Amino acid sequence: MGIIEITAWHYAGFIAAVLVFLALDLGVFHREAHVVKFREALAWTALWFAMAMCFAGLVKAFRPRGEAIEFVTGYIIELSLSMDNVFVIALIFAYFRVPLAHQHRVLFWGILGALVMRGVMIGAGAALIKQFHWMLYVMGGFLIFTGVKMLFVDDDGVHPEKNLIIKLAKRFFPVTHDFDGQHFTAKLDGRTALTPLALVLVMVETTDLIFAVDSIPAIFAVTQNTFIVFTSNVFAILGLRSLYFVLAGAIGYFRYLKIGLSLVLVFIGVKMLLGIWEIQIRSGVSLIVVAAIILVSMGISIWAARREGKPLPE
Repeated sequence: MGIIEITAWHYAGFIAAVLVFLALDLGVFHREAHVVKFREALAWTALWFAMAMCFAGLVKAFRPRGEAIEFVTGYIIELSLSMDNVFVIALIFAYFRVPLAHQHRVLFWGILGALVMRGVMIGAGAALIKQFHWMLYVMGGFLIFTGVKMLFVDDDGVHPEKNLIIKLAKRFFPVTHDFDGQHFTAKLDGRTALTPLALVLVMVETTDLIFAVDSIPAIFAVTQNTFIVFTSNVFAILGLRSLYFVLAGAIGYFRYLKIGLSLVLVFIGVKMLLGIWEIQIRSGVSLIVVAAIILVSMGISIWAARREGKPLPE
């Protein structure tokens, strides 16, 4: 098949397709609030993964050789790093005592906002690297630092009172004490007020922004092709909602996953720094290494949990 040159129309078509899928998700499949069970979430995770692999097939058919591998590698990296974000989101939901039936709505709008933020960050990052190639090595060093820090420094929990955006929201808007169903705003003394669910959404958005600082430089280690970087990010984010409901119900099974994620960041950082000496690690090799690290860390985690007799989530 002939090679297709990527234009603005391809970006527009991809974004339009994503918006259609999101509209179907919220307007049809999750129109009524309900608790997303483990098996339902697992099915949705498999569906989003299958769609990502179908897109990889299209890339392989219509783009130069190697870009499909770059897409899959970037997708696996982004999806893997999203797992750590999932556990933080679980802490946020627990802190605010968000009802299970309303969590999907928060994730939907949170991820919609994340798509916009990451699109801007990817565009800015690509322009920066094009202008200053040495920024790749700065990113590599940053990823190694982040990976080592993740390995040896424990998180100290979720602290909404320290979140600058939360402080600003409370300063300019009144906030209700109780949830009002799935609504982000409500009336309080005749004024429009934010509900606690809106504050949760703000926390989820800012958390994703923080994690994007790690994940976006990581994928630039695989490719500087903006279309591949953008599409792999989008597919990973789309799968994050269902992945949350899969992993949140099985957090006790993945105690060693954080070690695996830190090793992934260090590996990617080293890969970027090797470019200083013009040493290249092929995308296929990177894919194998990243997938192996994540699978081994998850396998050991599940083995340890099963030894302790922890029940499987339902």
